[in-house]
Amino acid sequence: MSETIEAQLFEVTEAAVAKVLEIRDNEDDPQALGLRIEITGTSGADYTYDLAFEEIANCAEGHRHITVDDLTVMIPEDSVESLTGATLDLPNNPMQGGLVIRNPNKPDLLAGADLELSGTVPEQLQQLLDQHINPSLASHGGFATLLGVDGATAYITMGGGCQGCAMSQATLREGITVMITEAIPQITDVVDATDHAAGDNPYFART
Repeated sequence: MSETIEAQLFEVTEAAVAKVLEIRDNEDDPQALGLRIEITGTSGADYTYDLAFEEIANCAEGHRHITVDDLTVMIPEDSVESLTGATLDLPNNPMQGGLVIRNPNKPDLLAGADLELSGTVPEQLQQLLDQHINPSLASHGGFATLLGVDGATAYITMGGGCQGCAMSQATLREGITVMITEAIPQITDVVDATDHAAGDNPYFART
């Protein structure tokens, strides 16, 4: 619903526009303000973001502007690529406040990592879990455990905060799987063998 040529860059749902404008109306000179969205870092397999109202005139340089109805969204150039295709929306759970960014892009968790994996494929996979994957998952109170390797397939279980978490499948698919297959080319598939129904917040119903 963007009115500019940046329609495919970043989407804002009608519900999110209404919420942002409602909040903005309580600011001084609301018409002069836009919503600035910036990627500030990573947390586990996801980006972290900073959302703040800023004067549109002050963000003219070095920002991409997107106009949605009466709202201007401003994205710093260094965040544009990683936010392309993302959507600003309200949470699916009506009891949860705030806004959410649904972003199909995930950070490269191995960027700059000094990988020194050795031994058999299962040994390399265990080293990758211990040295890189689990430290990332720890920020969410979770961890991944290697069950075993069968040919080119690795079997992983998710524990702690990741067991029963509705986001754990996305974490496995978009984060852990990418890390494993990039670091260990002999592995081409990663299977989540977790009993998520036994977690604190199961999203699989027992049959």
